[in-house]
Amino acid sequence: MAATLVAEIGSTTTVVNAFTGLDGENPCFAGQGFAPTSVSRGDVLLGVNQAMEQLRARLGEELNYDGFYATSSAAGGLKMTVHGLVYDMTVKAAKEAALGAGAVLRLATAGKLEEADLTQIAAVGPNIILLSGGVDYGDKEVVLHNARVLSQALEKRGAGIPVVYAGNIAAGQEVEGIFRSRGIEIHLVENVYPSIDQLNVEPTRSVIQQVFEKHITEAPGMARIREKVRGGIMPTPGAVMQGARELYQEIGDLMVVDVGGATTDVHSVTEGEEEISKISTGTEPVAKRTVEGDLGVYVNAPHIIELIGNLASRYGGDFAKLIKPVPSSEQEIALSRELTAKAVEVAVKRHAGRLTTTFGPGGKITLAQGKDLTKVKFIIGTGGALTRLPGGPEILQSVTSHQAKELLPRPSAAVLLDNYYIFASLGVLARQHRTGALYLMRESLGIDS
Repeated sequence: MAATLVAEIGSTTTVVNAFTGLDGENPCFAGQGFAPTSVSRGDVLLGVNQAMEQLRARLGEELNYDGFYATSSAAGGLKMTVHGLVYDMTVKAAKEAALGAGAVLRLATAGKLEEADLTQIAAVGPNIILLSGGVDYGDKEVVLHNARVLSQALEKRGAGIPVVYAGNIAAGQEVEGIFRSRGIEIHLVENVYPSIDQLNVEPTRSVIQQVFEKHITEAPGMARIREKVRGGIMPTPGAVMQGARELYQEIGDLMVVDVGGATTDVHSVTEGEEEISKISTGTEPVAKRTVEGDLGVYVNAPHIIELIGNLASRYGGDFAKLIKPVPSSEQEIALSRELTAKAVEVAVKRHAGRLTTTFGPGGKITLAQGKDLTKVKFIIGTGGALTRLPGGPEILQSVTSHQAKELLPRPSAAVLLDNYYIFASLGVLARQHRTGALYLMRESLGIDS
């Protein structure tokens, strides 16, 4: 069989999906192979090869491929730090760009970088650093200071970390010269915050993903994956966001919830209600991602257990033994489902905004803070916890709200499951095979074409 393959290398599980006919009239999801992610064995390629062997066995024939893509969140995923001028302005914009690209944000600073900040950056060991600051033709002093001290620190440590500059356009050439003079890779892109209350995150997201594909060698064996791949590597959350943005153009406002072993990601693509935007206290991107690093149903299960409390009364005092990367017994499945439900509840509420009241000269004023999800028409569940365990639709439906103060999706929103567990793979494929990828996305979600 000649197929296009996509390997999704997660924190606990590696999946290899096979597709055929992506550019023809009958795109087909041909099959799927699973294996434990093999970071602990010193080479992620071992898990990929094991998943491919299972895929071959399931297909019952030799597997030939004419395209091989990959997504990765192994070894901490795409680790980034961002540094801007004012936290609620350029830093926030830079964070949105980084998260939307699929990054795990480990540090964000505002104002002039100091020695303590540089020590933290070194401790994080980011894959990419994002430097922003100032509206276009505004303040240059801080961003130039940050460029100088950051370039000196990177040169001194010989870190080889690429830098993306998305700040005041008037300082661009000087910033580029500062880094290049010290032999540091620098990428200039449009300002993420070109003027007051204007976000411009898409150009930065695109460049971050390009730089990630070039430098993704952090996980053991990932360099060999890059040699094997013919169609590029994306951060898995970035691939999910890409899929969400493509699907938004077809079906309208949506939210995607991805529960994993280490994190729970929420992606929303919606402009929200016009009435809410008129009373909003800040600017939110149309496509927004939040990642909850404390809400994973395996690696970070203890954090969710603490939020739930009193699990021993239902599962016994040694219930921790029931937490498995792939639950199989009745009790294991029940516990994993409960952890998943709490992860979804907390993650979506953290992602969503809410209405607040204050008092002004004219009396009580209602204001909106955060992302407005009230216009969302589709709530989509992906990831193994929601698609492979029972009760996924009920868990997703439970995050809708009748309450006026919470800017959550309304109960009328339709719940869809990524039944084939291929959403991230299709997000990757949509860049070069958009029509076929969207056709299969609809099929997996059960949406009539």
